[in-house]
Amino acid sequence: MKQHDIVFIGSAILDSIIKGFDPEPVTSAGYTAESGTLNAGGEAVNGSIAAAKLGINAAILCSLGYDGAGDMIAEDLERHGVYTGLIVRSDERPTPVTTIFVAEDGERVSITNSAHKNNFHPERYAESFAGAKAIMLGSLFRAPFNDPQVISSVVRAAADKGVMVFADTKLPNFVKLGLDDIAESLPYIDYITPNEAEAAYYTGETEPEKMADVFLAKGVRNVIIKLGGKGCFFKNSEESIYMPAFEIGAVDATGAGDNFLAGFASEMIRGGSVRDALTFASACGAICSLAVGSGTALKDRDQVLAFIKQKEK
Repeated sequence: MKQHDIVFIGSAILDSIIKGFDPEPVTSAGYTAESGTLNAGGEAVNGSIAAAKLGINAAILCSLGYDGAGDMIAEDLERHGVYTGLIVRSDERPTPVTTIFVAEDGERVSITNSAHKNNFHPERYAESFAGAKAIMLGSLFRAPFNDPQVISSVVRAAADKGVMVFADTKLPNFVKLGLDDIAESLPYIDYITPNEAEAAYYTGETEPEKMADVFLAKGVRNVIIKLGGKGCFFKNSEESIYMPAFEIGAVDATGAGDNFLAGFASEMIRGGSVRDALTFASACGAICSLAVGSGTALKDRDQVLAFIKQKEK
């Protein structure tokens, strides 16, 4: 069995990104936009590509249809050096496609469809992350991690193998779950990384520290609340860290959180401190936001280190 530093488990999506959409029609059935691009996306895809660019031996365990969208995603993963031998392909589950409208300030809204609720069973492939340093769940509360039993089986298998567990989150869509629904799994999660809106939804709190306290009280070992342009907040049982964001002119925030998490995890498995890993992660997220598409702007680890050095002058 091939061993990997990190196995990214979760969603693989083709993103159709529309930037600068003008809501005023130019004809009775026509609209215009500044640009339209197709990009491989989804949390597991974005994270694994970013990690591979940062020099990490990354693999992906996801589901793709036998369709054009699936072929595009698989080819993009291979081109960036992600190990694709764990991908589960199916004639019955089409590859999800998301349409994303990006505003001038980089903020975005997206349209999903029924293909996004297609599920597969990553717990059946637990041997694929034997020997890995970490697994990345992308994301809790979305397929395939909108099934409490699937979540429990995966995180318990990771614990049995001594594998670190990172878990990103999303707001629920087709299946409504909360923290109580996955209570038995939370103590097996080493790092959970909701954004501010997600943390507020799942905890009922409005302040980052209180949000983190809810996750910690339920057994999660370390919490990172992603605060967008305000930075991030980290807390565990021993320390709290607020990390301001780097000032940039954001173009498109698509995938910034996934790049953030890939950067944080890559530095942690390299043995870095939490504070240094948060700085590195923040730089990865900022760089990602400098171009359209989740995998466009980030190039390699040297680029990130140079970005940090330049910003610290």
